[in-house]
Amino acid sequence: MKTTGKMQLGTKIFIGFGLGIILGLIFKEQIVVIKPLGDLFLRLIKMIVVPLVLFSIVSGVASMGDIKKLKRVGGITLLYYLVTTAIAGAIGLFIARMLSPGAGFVLDSIEKGAVKAKAAPTLAETLLNMVPTNPIQSLADGNLMQVIIFAVFFGIAITIIGEKARPVKEFFDGAAELMYKITAMVMEYAPIGVTALIAVSIGEYGLKIFGPMSKLILADYLGLTLVVCIMYVFMLKFIAKVPLGHFFKNIMKVWAVTASTTSSSGTLPVTIRVTEEDFNVKPELAGFTLPLGATMNMNGAAVYFAMVTVFVAQIYGIELSLTQQIQTIVLATMIAVGAPGIPGGGIVMTIMLLNTMGLPIDIMGLIAGMYRILDMGHTTLNVTGDVVSTLCIARSENEFKATT
Repeated sequence: MKTTGKMQLGTKIFIGFGLGIILGLIFKEQIVVIKPLGDLFLRLIKMIVVPLVLFSIVSGVASMGDIKKLKRVGGITLLYYLVTTAIAGAIGLFIARMLSPGAGFVLDSIEKGAVKAKAAPTLAETLLNMVPTNPIQSLADGNLMQVIIFAVFFGIAITIIGEKARPVKEFFDGAAELMYKITAMVMEYAPIGVTALIAVSIGEYGLKIFGPMSKLILADYLGLTLVVCIMYVFMLKFIAKVPLGHFFKNIMKVWAVTASTTSSSGTLPVTIRVTEEDFNVKPELAGFTLPLGATMNMNGAAVYFAMVTVFVAQIYGIELSLTQQIQTIVLATMIAVGAPGIPGGGIVMTIMLLNTMGLPIDIMGLIAGMYRILDMGHTTLNVTGDVVSTLCIARSENEFKATT
């Protein structure tokens, strides 16, 4: 792999995070003058999130191929990805409820219960409201669930139509690449935005904010570990029927890349090679399920999205009802499916999730500063889930290469 002397974005954000702490401690409340720099970062993220989700989802679904593959392998692939992502979100919610990482987050200037969540709709209303009546209005309003549903239908229609829709597919493929580039441009500003957001938080509240943040990180990694130990081990042993020792020995080759790139898409060449060469999956299957998974299968992100929702609610003293908790799992699943497999994509989606749930986003400066630590685990679980699901599909479809 080619290396350059250019400093990676994650390193820059870490430096900005540290610089923000120093500036906050030195200037205290006076540091509020740089708050607009942090607010600009949040606005830039809000600017890109809806088109990013629309184009990436349409492009990903439309890349499935012909209609026969869509009906059989495509259908079972989507089922695996959606079910495992939902289970991962439920595990994240369970751990957050058990450990309460936000319960000890006490800031003098925040009144418990001062921020109220939106009135909780029923589960039936929640599911019904996921379907847009006016997709253009959904795009304008930034209703991410409805945008995702429309994008999935749009991508399926492109796949069914086939050659006549090729210009449309090429347009969305190109638009998705453009949005990835715009996202990368916005994320280049992240170190400055994080510096400002952290400095203002430290200047206003002091270092006492970091105890609960460490609790969030520990809870998040515990949730990721449980997904591997409970869900993936079960899938490998009873569905894929792959020896656990063989799997973990070879998947570590992928983990080394996920931890360094924090990008499902950036890890894709290594993921495909390991899946084909070490796990003997046929190239035609691996070349279909793994790229789709890099776009849509985000088990690690689902753990985090569910957990961070409970975390923020606990900070503000908001008790989520059972309906809201179910809504959180549904939202975490849908947003995880829409999260791009690129570095920093989870920061973009976290803000949209909190907005959708009616929760404040003030804490995002702290989360963004520590997100690299979280994202290493998220990406690792995301890509591992792609491989595990692919192995299960290969077993059911007899898509393993013949061994001699």
